[in-house]
Amino acid sequence: MKLRWFIPLFGLFPLHLKASEVPVTPRVTTVVINPAQVTPLHLRPEFESAIRMPEEVSSVILGSPGTFKAEHNEAEPNYVYVKPTTKEPAQSNLLIATKSGLHVSLELISDGAAGVYDKRPVDFLIEYRVTRSFLVSPVPNLPAGPEIGQPRSAEISVTPQGTHPETSSALDNEYQQQVRINAPRWTKWEGKQIETSLGDTRQWNNEVAISYSILNSSTEPVEIVPPQIQIAGAKLKKKKEKDGKGIISDQLEIRQYRLSATRLEPGERADGVVIFDRPNFKQSTEKLFLQIAQSDRIDQPILIRLPFTPAINADNR
Repeated sequence: MKLRWFIPLFGLFPLHLKASEVPVTPRVTTVVINPAQVTPLHLRPEFESAIRMPEEVSSVILGSPGTFKAEHNEAEPNYVYVKPTTKEPAQSNLLIATKSGLHVSLELISDGAAGVYDKRPVDFLIEYRVTRSFLVSPVPNLPAGPEIGQPRSAEISVTPQGTHPETSSALDNEYQQQVRINAPRWTKWEGKQIETSLGDTRQWNNEVAISYSILNSSTEPVEIVPPQIQIAGAKLKKKKEKDGKGIISDQLEIRQYRLSATRLEPGERADGVVIFDRPNFKQSTEKLFLQIAQSDRIDQPILIRLPFTPAINADNR
């Protein structure tokens, strides 16, 4: 008598379907561009997400090319496509710049494919828009031809809501004064493609205005990210601590800034002004800096020392 064995293969199929047919909650989001904010982008393996910019994209910088993939095609100049390349949980950052100088920063988040996904939605599309705070206009009183050391003709102005009219007037005055300087005193930085020149530093109550210029002294184009104001210093050590002093660093809120251009061809110059809220006090070890960085070297910024107590200007008000 022969025995026949029947393997219940049908019992394996429900298990396979349960593991692969995980529901996906797609999400489409519209975001107003703010250089001071980072947008989270929730991704999932085997899904591709799109980012739509309001104008043509000029550069895309991905923090971790080994775990994420970002694509930009000239046939679709306003779009950037992103997806995870690993099924493991991963995080990274993504920087996108447009031809007029707008910048956005995103945090890429992938929960991976291991186990069961949570109920977090997946961002299928993030569409960026601009508001009236981003003004693009010609810079007045500039030479017609491109000359070495001269500013370009595109201007970026960012004005957060709640800015006082007096602050805007002060920014205009400081900006025009910096643009009129024909031969700034440039400072060279070792290993950097750009040179910098610090202009006037003025204070109104707790608001401080800093004017500055940037020169591309290299033979390659460079892109500059929006300025930051940093207060940093050594952490005071307690008597019982045996380790060395740590470093503390904080970014101060920028109330308003203007920059004539963020993309500089070789020999081109940009002029800018930034207004920020200065703290009322600081520790003796802390120092104030204007932070300027290239888009491809944001981890290696230039730090320009600023006076904590600048001259008080009453004329522009």
